[in-house]
Formats: sequence, structure tokens, C-alpha cells
Amino acid sequence: MKFTDGFWLMREGVRASYATEIRDLRVEESRFTAYAAVKRVAARGDTLNTPLITVECFSPAEGVIGVRATHHAGKARRGPDFTLFPDPPDQDTAPAATRRDGPVTELTSGPLTVRADGDGPWGLTFLDQDGRRLTGAGPKGTAFATTPDGAHHMIAQLALDVGENIYGLGERFTPYVKNGQTVDIWQADGGTSSEQAYKNVPFYLSSRGYGVFVNHPGKVSFEIGSEAVGQVQFSVEDQSLEYFVVAGPTPKDVLARYTALTGRPALPPAWSFGLWLTTSFCTSYDEATVTSFVDGMAERGIPLSVFHFDCFWMREYQWSDFLWDPEVFPDPEGMLARLKERGLRVSMWINPYIAQKSALFAEGAARGYLVRRPNGDIWQWDLWQPGMALVDFTNPEATAWYEDKLRLLLDQGVDCFKTDFGERVPTDVVWHDGSDPERMHNYYAQLYNKAVFDLLERERGAGEAVLFARSATAGGQQYPVHWGGDCFASFTAMAESLRGGLSLSLSGFGFWSHDIGGFEGTPDPAVFKRWLAFGLLSSHSRLHGNVSYRVPWEFGEEAVDVARRFTRLKHRLMPYLYGVAAEAHRTGVPMMRPMLVEFPGDPATRTLDRQYMLGPDLLVAPVFTEDGEVEYYVPEGTWTSLLTGESVTGPAWRHETHGFDSLPVLVRDGAVLPWGADEGRPDGDWLDGLTLRVFGPSAAGRTVTVPDLTGATAATFHVVRDAAGARVTAEGTTRPYRVCVEETGATGEGVGRVTVR
Repeated sequence: MKFTDGFWLMREGVRASYATEIRDLRVEESRFTAYAAVKRVAARGDTLNTPLITVECFSPAEGVIGVRATHHAGKARRGPDFTLFPDPPDQDTAPAATRRDGPVTELTSGPLTVRADGDGPWGLTFLDQDGRRLTGAGPKGTAFATTPDGAHHMIAQLALDVGENIYGLGERFTPYVKNGQTVDIWQADGGTSSEQAYKNVPFYLSSRGYGVFVNHPGKVSFEIGSEAVGQVQFSVEDQSLEYFVVAGPTPKDVLARYTALTGRPALPPAWSFGLWLTTSFCTSYDEATVTSFVDGMAERGIPLSVFHFDCFWMREYQWSDFLWDPEVFPDPEGMLARLKERGLRVSMWINPYIAQKSALFAEGAARGYLVRRPNGDIWQWDLWQPGMALVDFTNPEATAWYEDKLRLLLDQGVDCFKTDFGERVPTDVVWHDGSDPERMHNYYAQLYNKAVFDLLERERGAGEAVLFARSATAGGQQYPVHWGGDCFASFTAMAESLRGGLSLSLSGFGFWSHDIGGFEGTPDPAVFKRWLAFGLLSSHSRLHGNVSYRVPWEFGEEAVDVARRFTRLKHRLMPYLYGVAAEAHRTGVPMMRPMLVEFPGDPATRTLDRQYMLGPDLLVAPVFTEDGEVEYYVPEGTWTSLLTGESVTGPAWRHETHGFDSLPVLVRDGAVLPWGADEGRPDGDWLDGLTLRVFGPSAAGRTVTVPDLTGATAATFHVVRDAAGARVTAEGTTRPYRVCVEETGATGEGVGRVTVR
């Protein structure tokens, strides 16, 4: 929130106190604590009737420095808190060490240092390993304020340098670069066309090669150059504020350190990367409808991997009771078995709300499993479902009860769940474990998705769990996949969806999807066809809508051709894509990468929000126009169109026109794409008929791994390309494979070592 009235004045009724000078500094081996007066102390009397701000600097992990500023330390600590994963406590050396040189004290952790000067005015300076200033908290950078309503806020400001851009803060559909924006970290069901967000993450990434994570699960208000134009300000209504500065120097380094601290994403099963088709939301459907969809996809040669049943698989007014509507689905077990016989996985829509008409309402109320108001009444309202109540996941027995209901569906043959909602969480309630309602509002999504994901891992086994989740906060990346929520069926919404996905990826989320064609309304065929290509070049791909079906033939035969072409293309890319997915799981670097992530040294990439890198080697620029016009940027080097073989040289801006069966998909110079032979499914044997597609020279060599279905390395290929041709050394396999040098079309068969000329 904003506390000032312009630069000189405070807003009416606001009183602020700023750390001004250090009065005492206590230095330990791996941390220091500064006691900062809020006014200049010229005489002993100046120490009376005035507060101190206690500022602790410490390091939870290598390359991460925490700052905790506290006014009154006696406030009761009520949860929840983010779960952090610092370096193991039994490590050989502490992650940080202090150094004192006269009045200057430094704490260094890996490549990051924080410096405090006891002689000067208050300030903290953060330096990289070369001594370059990254950012700092200046004279107004550490403070507290009271507002007219009596609320107490802790405030921090970190400097913005000239030309510095700020990204992230969750899945935000506002402009991709967050400079100039006011962002409140507060879960809301606001669609994709407003400043509200389903996935709010108090973490931002800077183009200068560092990140900042505010360790507070409740409401955090960010002013990114929008109150003090040279500062990123963040504040919480509390007596203490803790934040972590995360070192780079590259965006990949920042994301790796941040996700090591807050949790790395699980690796979704390979089958989840295929095409998902749903019943849509408000449409009429039964088993005959579902069967007609599945038959229609097969007859048209469009491979299908997952079928999803949306809300009305349950009876109206009774969401959620987890019981099939018997009039519509009289034989659910038989139907699921029939779908499984066709090689499909099955997904079911759920949410954490219990309607009053559901039998689970009385059951949950009697057992104390539903969230209550302070007077003991169950919290209810009529939005979404009549008399809707909320499952209290802070109660372990309530969590087990909820999971038991889902387990019955798993026993019937269901494979995964779409965990919808989780944002409409009240603050005028009492939680079972005594959690602070304000802190629980955002954090509820974490408990909800964790409960369902943990159940799937227990029941289906490690590596088989996957969600289709809408809400999340920091740490939510551990439970993939997340999708972009309710967007309109328009080109504008398609572009805003991509902005949201890019922002989420820079908030530590490795996997992301969206409703192909848009959710609200029925897309124009042009929108649907363009969105198909974009959606099938995303980490996960789902056809879904609101009031109309999303089967491709509803939008014409050309839509069928586009769906077939790009679904098959994604399947052939799976040896590459699943390797990228495994990298996201290991390192936290997302599959869908803003251009900044791969090209941080290229200033032209810092504002690009209509294109992305799919892994390290594929540039994708979705087409957001009916006529096929697209403008995109090509970084330095020679790039090759995956679809046409045309070469493009950068750095350059490109203006092209594409048919509905095309879009810019460029392969990076020196890349070696492992190319699968199986177009029919995403989870086949990728070494069977494998082709190594070599793009451009790489005299230094390029090592490429092909994963197995667990994400482990099945085979490793080392490819050297020079004037003599391409020479390949394979390890871990004796299976035959082909090598194709793209610009010449030369091919060769090989086992072990092969030369292609």
C-alpha cells in the first residue's frame, strides 16, 4: 500500500518511523544484528521515548541472504509459515561468514554480500561476487508505519537501478514488466483480464541478476516504482518483515536458488504431456457424448492422452460430494474401464468447497471438519454453491477425510484431479490449528493442493502424481501442473494468458498450461486454430471451455488438421521435452522460459512477452492475429525453422505471415534435437527409432541425453559437427538410431559411433 502523499508528505493520518542510524551492532560468526534508531541521537536524552528497529542479517542457504526487521518482537507468532528447505544443517561449512573492518560489517554467502556501515546513515548494500552493487535499502528502506485505522505496517524498500526491470510476483496478467505497478499478493478469483490473480507469489526477479522473496504468506503489498519511483517497496501488516535476497548472476541461477529454498517442482508423468480433452463446463454430456468425442478424435487421427470430466459429473447443487450423477453416469466404473481400454487416462474436477445439499456437509459439520466463524457457526455463503462451506485442511483428520473421498474415485480408475478454486478463503474465521486467518488466505491453496498431490503419490506411486491446479502461492510449484484459469475466447486473452504464464515461470513454477481456445464463450475458428498451435507448444495442453464443446471439428476441418499436426509434433518432440521437464525438476528452471532466461545479456529480450523459449533450444512465437501476421525477435546466431527448414539470422526483428498450420518455431544454432518416431503417444519408447537432428556447426561438441519415463537418463549422445561431418558417440544404449544434419539433409544409421557426411 502507499503511505506517502507525493515525495515530501505522508498521507493523512499515517505516521512513519524510518531506521536512521545504527546504535549497536552485534556480530556473530555467520550473522549480524543491527539496532537502528529512528532518529539521530545527539545526546543521551535522545534515546528515551523512542523505538528501535531490530534488523537481523543471516543466510539460510548458499547465495541467499535474509533480512528480518522487527519493531515489537513480543507479538504472538501464529502460522502458517512457508516451508523452506535450506542447506542441510550437517554441512561441512556454514553457508555464510561475517567480516568486520572498522565501522563496516559484511556478511557473505556464496556470491552475495550484504554490507552495513555503522558510521554512516542507515543502509544495507547488497553486492555480487565482483563487488558490484545489486541493490540496497537506503534511508527510507527499513521502517514501520501506523495508519488511521490503527494498523501497524512494516515497510522495506530496495533500490531500482537505471534500466532495471522487475518480473514475477505470481501469475499476473497485467504488463509483463512490473515496473510502475501496484501489486497486492492476495488470492482472488478474478479471471485473466484484471490485476487480480489466482497464483500470488511474493517473489520477484530483477534483470540485474538477483531475486527477492518476502517470507510472509499473508497479504504483501508491492509498489514497484509506483510510490517511490526509484524503489521497489513492499509492506506487511505485522510487527516484523522478513525478506531474502537471492543471488544470480543469471536468471537461471536465481531460480535455482529460489526453488532450492521453497521447493523444486515434481516431475509430472510423461503421459500428462499429451493432449487433454474435457467435457467443458456447462455443456450437456453423458457417456455417449464422451464416447463420441473419443471416437471422433481417433477417427480423425488426433492422438488423445487424457479425458477430463468437469463439474457436472456430480449432481447439481452438491459440489463437492464426489459422487457421480447416477442419472447421467449410471455405470461409472464400467465407463472408466472402457476409457482405459482405449489407452486414456482420466481426470476429474474437484474443489475444496462443500455445498449444504451435499451429504458431506452434515458429515463434515458433525466431525468439525469445516471452517467455523469465531462464534462457532460454520462459515457459509451462496456464491458458487448454495450454502457453501470450506474444508479445514489445518485439521489432519479433515485432510484424511477429504482424501478418503478421493481415494474412492482412484479405486474406480481415476488417475488425476483438476484442483479448481482455492482462492475464495474468508478471513473472518477460526482455523483448527489456530492459524492467523489473514496469513491463511493465500496459504490455503498450498494445503489443498498438497493434500491431493500427496494422496496421488501414495496411491499411484512416485512419478505418477499430477494435478491441474488453479490456485497457488510460494512453494506451490512442488505440485504441478498449474493452468491459467478463466480466460476469454479471444486473441487478447490468448496474449494475456501467455503474459501470466511467463510471469509465473519467473516466480519459480516449472510447468504451466491454459485452456486452448479460451474458456469464456465460444472462440472464433481463427482464435481456436491459432491457440491450438500455442497450446500444443506449451508444457501441458488441454482443450477446455465453458458453454461449448472444444472438440476440433466444431471449428471446421482445418482446425482438425491443425490439432492433428501439432499434437503429433509434440509427441515427436517428447525425447527433448521430457528432458527439459527433468531439468525443471532438478534445477527449478522452467520449461517455458521468457527470452530473458536464455539471453540475459541481450537487452532486447528484457521486455518480450509474446514469445518464449521452450527449453534451451526452441524459440516459439505464437500468432495472435487472424491473418497470420506475427512480429518477433531473433537473438544473435543462426536459427532454423523446425517446420520449414528456413534459416534466420539474428539479432533481428522478423515480421512474417503464417497460415493456420504454422507459426515461428526456431531451433537454436548448434542444437541437437532428439526426435522421436512415435507420433501416437507422448510416453512411448523414445529410443525406438530415435533420430538426432543436428542444427548448425558445433565443433566443441554437444552432449544430449534422452530420458526414460522416470526422467532418468536412458542414453547419452555426444555430437561433434565440423567440416568432416557429424560424429556421434553414444553411451548407455546399443539401440540403432539415425543422425540427420538439417541443412544438408544427410542421414546415417548407427549404433555406438557413427559418422555422417
